Amino acid sequence: MSSSTSDAQHVLAAYGWDEGWETEFAPHAAQGLLPGRVVRVDRGLCDVVTPVGTVRADTEFVMPHDPMRIVCTGDWVAVDPAGDPQYVRTLLPRRTAFVRSTSSKRSEGQVLAANIDYIVICVSLAVELDLGRIERFLALAWESGAQPVVVLTKADLVPDATGLAYLVQDVETTAPGVQVLAVSSAAGEGVDVLCAVVAGGTSVLLGVSGAGKSTLANALLGEDVMEVQAIRDVDGKGRHTTTTRNLLVLPGGGVLIDTPGLRGVGLWDAGTGVSQVFSEIEEFARDCRFHDCAHQAEPGCAVLGAIEQGALPERRLESYRKLMRENQRIVAKTDARLRGEIRRDWKLKHAEGRANMEAKRGKVRKP
Repeated sequence: MSSSTSDAQHVLAAYGWDEGWETEFAPHAAQGLLPGRVVRVDRGLCDVVTPVGTVRADTEFVMPHDPMRIVCTGDWVAVDPAGDPQYVRTLLPRRTAFVRSTSSKRSEGQVLAANIDYIVICVSLAVELDLGRIERFLALAWESGAQPVVVLTKADLVPDATGLAYLVQDVETTAPGVQVLAVSSAAGEGVDVLCAVVAGGTSVLLGVSGAGKSTLANALLGEDVMEVQAIRDVDGKGRHTTTTRNLLVLPGGGVLIDTPGLRGVGLWDAGTGVSQVFSEIEEFARDCRFHDCAHQAEPGCAVLGAIEQGALPERRLESYRKLMRENQRIVAKTDARLRGEIRRDWKLKHAEGRANMEAKRGKVRKP
């Protein structure tokens, strides 16, 4: 083992460096490059923690045409130690990545955080719960390959324990297979449980502006590292404070990526994630009479039967349909074959609808 590799193990271990990354980096080590993890990105430049300290590096040589390969917070990279400024030469393959679709008309994906183990979805209890938005975040979280965790922040604003328990239960129903925690950063309640959860890897805090991410980050860090603004008296919402994605080492182990509030979380090729979020619907669907049942009005539909029996809330099915349609549109924009299938399906349904209307009007065409 070279001294540089040994140094990397010692210095970068707190940032998540392990034997897997060491093996992945070996060819670059042979070229005299330094391993490092990106802790912040800003307009083509990034701060990278390396065995020789944190360096400011230019990403010019790894700025590809593919937006999915742009350097982002959490990436492991190879840095050229020579030169002023220093350059990132290689982006190591990502293990996981949280990706959303951009708001541009070019239908591109945007990686918000890379090589993450836990996605902490922050939801403020200062406002009414938006279960549909939670489902959307969860779909992208499951698709990333990381483990989602839902944290209900500002729990101290809920006046009674019974009401809080009901809110937690509502979210648990919305998030099957996901741990749901009620946390009050101000009172310190629930923070220790979350600390134990995220201590084993890299976590990213995600949520809309005012969800309490920066306050929660400070509670996990044990000090006021992230700037926090007071909540508004009018609606109890916090104001936007974080403007960049920052990777920070947690005192209890693990690392944390804090992110700016997200205005939109468009799906990006997240079909598997949507299926995971609505796993109970997928289970019911296995008992449908037709394998391609659309759960609309087909005879023998087990999903509609579950709704009639009260085993499945109708809101869940509506949300499932909405996210599946959205994801299909996003994928179709970059998949010509799927576009053709959607177009043919639409024409077939249009023709069937027209034939049904003509039949109702007594204008059935003779063969």
